[in-house]
Parts: sequence; structure tokens; C-alpha cells
Amino acid sequence: MATEGEEQVSIFKPLIDDIHHHHEQDVGILQQGLLRDEDDDRGIGSGFKRKEIVEEVKKQIWLAGPLVCVSLLQFCLQLISVMFVGHLGKLALSAASMATSFASVTGFSLLMGMSSALDTLCGQSYGAKQYHMLGVHMQRAMIVLFLVCIPLAGIWANTGHILKFLGQDPQISEQAGVYAKYIIPSLFGYGLLQCHVRFLQTQNNVFPMMLTSGITTLLHILVCWFLVFKSGLGFRGAALANGISYWVNLSLLALYVRIAPSCKKTWTGFSKEALHDIPNFLKLAIPSAIMICLENWSFEMMVLLAGLLPNPQLETSVLSICLNTAATVWMIPYGLSNAISTRVSNELGAGHPKTARLAVYVVLLTALTEGILVGLVLILIRNVWGYAYSNDVEVVKYVALMLPILATSNLVDGIQCVLSGTVRGCGWQKIGAYINLGSYYIVGIPVAILLAFVLHIGGMGLWLGIILALIVQVVSLFTITVRTNWEQEAKIARERVYNSLIPVDIVS
Repeated sequence: MATEGEEQVSIFKPLIDDIHHHHEQDVGILQQGLLRDEDDDRGIGSGFKRKEIVEEVKKQIWLAGPLVCVSLLQFCLQLISVMFVGHLGKLALSAASMATSFASVTGFSLLMGMSSALDTLCGQSYGAKQYHMLGVHMQRAMIVLFLVCIPLAGIWANTGHILKFLGQDPQISEQAGVYAKYIIPSLFGYGLLQCHVRFLQTQNNVFPMMLTSGITTLLHILVCWFLVFKSGLGFRGAALANGISYWVNLSLLALYVRIAPSCKKTWTGFSKEALHDIPNFLKLAIPSAIMICLENWSFEMMVLLAGLLPNPQLETSVLSICLNTAATVWMIPYGLSNAISTRVSNELGAGHPKTARLAVYVVLLTALTEGILVGLVLILIRNVWGYAYSNDVEVVKYVALMLPILATSNLVDGIQCVLSGTVRGCGWQKIGAYINLGSYYIVGIPVAILLAFVLHIGGMGLWLGIILALIVQVVSLFTITVRTNWEQEAKIARERVYNSLIPVDIVS
């Protein structure tokens, strides 16, 4: 007589066999795709057909264009808030600027970095046609990022005390602490919004993001105007407006994901599967966060170091103008970076290593062309650009001297940006974190300090140190990319996708 356990096994055996049968079929399809690509490589060597190149360029433009717009529009939210606060006086502006910078360093950069793990996980799952896993990965990321936001909110609540401890002006620190408390709601909204952005981006569904970001930015102007000038909240209203806008943007995207036919396969509802495999998500999310934070923190450090130079008001003002300009034009290569992470992850997940390699070549050429064109524009406007920020002739002349250096750094930064996108698409975040640590903190910042304080080159020396860090970063990433075995990366992507399916089999 069969035992109760044996009866249960016999009942579920056909289901288990069916699951394993489909799993083996999917692996077989991917292996066939890899073999076809290997055959193609043997047939045409390292070259690509013109039709393939044109098709890849079209795909990247179709992706990168809207993603650049999304990046610019989201960047504008905090910029618009600070611009409104600027009409309330120097103290309010200084406090809001300091609080925004502190929030970026301790919160927004970290959340952006952690969410970029979805570039790998969602992108490769989509390429492998495991569509339901995109929703699972997004939910898992939302849970983790929401939990991370709780201690970050505690840090923001004590911003004033932290800034005073770091030796900042007591009055500015106190007001910055007030501003930071009012932007705490934006922390949670931003984190969850980034998860939705990555979810849609990795399935090449970018136009809804551009539309919702545009609507949010227009509404943000009205909300800021009302809360800053009409509600009596003053500069605290600008902080609240940030949170409202992030939650509005999140609500619009969440609604789209849940009702749009294009997301029917990738969003199948809330699932307990999201509670499984969190450690594997963290294995990508933590290096992703370190990789992005190390880079962003180095630029913020330049402003702090500028304050220690002779004539700190001039140096800090000029460096702030240069950083704002660099951040604005950086949105173009950042859009390209997001596009290439999607293209690489999709093609590796689909078992098309040859196409993934082609995508990298195309985006490098695009980034080089964009960097040269933007650099020429910056050089042409160097004598007048300073007037957009200041009427001080000394500031304008200093900015004119800095812009050619800024144009050079933008060119190199654009190339490293798209190579970093390749890193995210392949899942090399840990390697990227080590490279950024060495480039900025072992080479770049020490050289910047040497040039600025020992050789007395000033703010220009600080920026030259950053350029050197970018060059080291580009050489390192480019060397790794050129030496990549794309067939092997496609096999690794396949294994990552199917390993993430293990919890699904258990739940089934």
C-alpha cells in the first residue's frame, strides 16, 4: 500500500515533469541561438553587415531619445524647486541647495544605484522571454528599496545636526535640516519610481515614461508656485512639492503598468515570489549602488574642496556652475547608457552575443560623436555662458577658462557612461565598483588635491583631477569590454535567468 507522501508525489509528478520539460526546451532554444550566433561569427568574422548596423542604430535612437528626455525632466524637478526658493533670499537658497546636495549624496544616488540592478535582471529576463519575471524582479526591488528608505529617512531627519557636526554654517545647517525633513516623502516616492522606470525601460517601453515625466514637470511648476508663494510654507513648500511630484509620477506609471496591454505579460499581479531570492538581488544591487555612489560622491567632494581654496566664494561659484552645466549635458550620454544597458541585457538574455557586441560598438561611436558636438558647443559659448548664472565679470571670465576643460571631461565622461551601461547590462557591477574606487579615490581625487593645493592651480586643478579619473575609468572599462567573451556572457545570462526561476518552480 502506498504511503500518503508517495500518493502526493504521484499526483504532482506529471506537473513536475511538465515544468522540467518546458525548462529543458527553453534552455535548448537558447543554446540553439548561441550556436547560430557562433556560426554567424565564423561566417563573417568580426565584421557586421550594413543592414545590421543600421537596424541597431535605429533601435538605440528609439530608446535613447525618450530616455534622455526622461532623465532631463526628472533632473528638472529638484532644479525647479531650488529656483523657486532662490526668490526667497540668500539664506533660503543656500539651505535648500545644501539640503538637496546632502539628499543626493545620502539618498537619491544610493536608490538610483540599487534600482539599476534591474537593468541586468529585468533586461536579461525580457530577452529570454521569461516575461512574468520582470514583475517579480520589480516587486522584489520595491520591497528592498522601501526598507532601505527607512534608515535613510532617519538620516535626513537629522540633517541639520549632521551638517553642524561637519563644520557647516550653523544658521544654514539649521534651515537645511528643516528643508531635508520636508523632502523625506520624496525619498520613498523616488525609490519606487526608479523601480517602475527600470521595469519599463528594460522592455523597450519608454514613451509612456516620457509622457508621464512631462506631465509631472509641468504640474511641478504649478505646485511649487502655490506651495512656495501662496500657501505660506515658503521654502518648505518647495521641498513638499518634490515629494508630491515624485508620487504623482509614480502613480501615473503604476497605473499604466497595471492597465496597459503592453504590460500584460510582464505584470501579472502581486506575487509572493518577490519574497524569494532577495540575497541574489542584493548581490547585484549593492555593487550597483557602490559603483554609482563612488562616482557621484567624488563630484560633490570637488565642491567641498573648492571651499578650502583661496578666494573660496569665486572657486565654489565657478565650480558649481561647471557642475550644473556638466550635469545637464550629461543627461544625453546617461540616456545612451540606459539604452545600451537595455540592448545588451536583452540580447544576452535572448542568446544573441553577436548582436550584443554590435550594440556596444554602435553606442561607443554614438557617444564619441555626441561628445565632440557638445564639446564644440561648450567651447563656442564659453565667453557668454557665465552670464546665465552671474553678472560678476570675474566669474564669467573664470567660467570661460573652465569650459574647454569641461568640454574635454564631457567627452570622456560620455564614453565611460555608455561603458558603465554595458557593465549593468552584463551584470558586472562588482567589477565596475572596483574600477570606480580605484579611478576616483586612488588616482583622481589625490591628483586633484595635488594640483589644486600643492601646485596652486586652483579649481582648474580639481577638475583636471576628475578628468584623469575619468580617463583611468574609460581605459579600464574599455579593456574589459574589448576582452569580453560575448558567447560566455550569454551563457552566464541564461544561467542567471533560469536560476531566478527556481523559486517560481517551488511556488508552482
